[in-house]
Amino acid sequence: MAEEDNFRDSIGTVDAEGKRAWVYPKKPSGKFYKYRKWVSYTLLFFLLVSPFLKINGNQFLMFNVLERRFNIFGFPFWPQDFHLFVISMIIGVVFIALFTVAFGRIFCGWMCPQTIFLEMVFRRIEYWIEGDRGAQIRLDKQPWNAVKIRKKVIKWILFFIISFIIANVFLAYLISSDKLIGYITDGPLAHTSTIISLLIFTAVFYFVFAWFREQVCIIACPYGRMQGVLLDNKSIVVAYDHKRGEGENGRKKYRKNEDRTDLGHGDCIDCFQCVNVCPTGIDIRNGTQLECVNCTACIDECDTIMEKVNYPKGLIRFASEDNIEKKAKFTFTPRLKGYASILIILTGLLIGMLFLRNDLEANILRLPGQLYEHKEGNIISNVYTFKLVNKTSEDIDDVSFKLLSHKGTIKLVTRQNFNVLAQELAEGTLFIEINNAVLNGDKDKLKIGVFSKGELVETTTARFLAPRSYK
Repeated sequence: MAEEDNFRDSIGTVDAEGKRAWVYPKKPSGKFYKYRKWVSYTLLFFLLVSPFLKINGNQFLMFNVLERRFNIFGFPFWPQDFHLFVISMIIGVVFIALFTVAFGRIFCGWMCPQTIFLEMVFRRIEYWIEGDRGAQIRLDKQPWNAVKIRKKVIKWILFFIISFIIANVFLAYLISSDKLIGYITDGPLAHTSTIISLLIFTAVFYFVFAWFREQVCIIACPYGRMQGVLLDNKSIVVAYDHKRGEGENGRKKYRKNEDRTDLGHGDCIDCFQCVNVCPTGIDIRNGTQLECVNCTACIDECDTIMEKVNYPKGLIRFASEDNIEKKAKFTFTPRLKGYASILIILTGLLIGMLFLRNDLEANILRLPGQLYEHKEGNIISNVYTFKLVNKTSEDIDDVSFKLLSHKGTIKLVTRQNFNVLAQELAEGTLFIEINNAVLNGDKDKLKIGVFSKGELVETTTARFLAPRSYK
């Protein structure tokens, strides 16, 4: 048993000497691969277009970490909305966890940008230039001649160009597409720091897709480890039906007109095509493994072989361990119900908070270290700083402040009325003056209204410091 399980002692992309074992996957084909292409190119289009789409003037997707400004599906999130952004991210994690419990690492094989770019862009270019698995192996083994140099150089140039395009799109997500287009219009010499950052990103993407490749999924990505915790015997994964494939006496090469049932052999003819087509270099017949990304390439390849030898399809298929062992059907388990309930609650909470969120965020705070000022007529004055964040794509004009809870006046250091530009922050200093006779103590809570063109658009509160009352 220990000898049979020795594949678990090391990963398939490292040889016995500890060196990198390069993976040359056979070009996939079949039903699932066609579906994957449709899904991948749809998501690829979405990924490339999203930073350039706008809803109500807001970029569809933006993750400006430096300025702490995020747009998710056209909804802008400011630093003041960080709690909403956190809830959105938690919803994403719970959603992926739910699908992992139900369908294994299907996100990696079908929706992950790493897999989509590698399998549907870079490897397809490689197949086009260097040929399929056998041709690639022969090309790498042959000496450096004119043919090999020409093919490798063309491939590397195309890889670099695509990496540069991906880096530009990535930058559009980070700094906004408008800024990126402005930088391109100005020319690279006008923004040397940006072009240096862009070339660094390009080098990283080139390194990942030209050399590191499947190692991202096997070594770097934490999701592979996460699935080991989430999966159970009821999870639907890409699985080899060992009962049907092994029989009593294990696998055996195919021989025409041979009765394998009488000999006690299963339907697996040990052709190794499921191994050759695997993009992470594993043998799915060894069971569920960390490296498997559920790409379904082995399902398509095995079904093709089964057709050729007139055996039923489905030796490798989407199935759970319970389905293979006990013929049990998929059920909505308590774990799935728990994750689904959490997902529904969090989604409802986020939607509710989005509807309750104001378009204008107002914060008025006393200036630190400043005491009150006693003025003529028993007037007490406090100095404050204010910050107004306009979360909309339109200017908010003729903004002013009024006290709603007390009789008093608000005086701005600059002009009394001002505008808050679209998606911008307005800040300044103001004084609040109140007669001491109407104050209840040394720390009154004020309610302040923010008005635009005389219409109340937001309310906020502030503490007012005054002499202690002995009434």
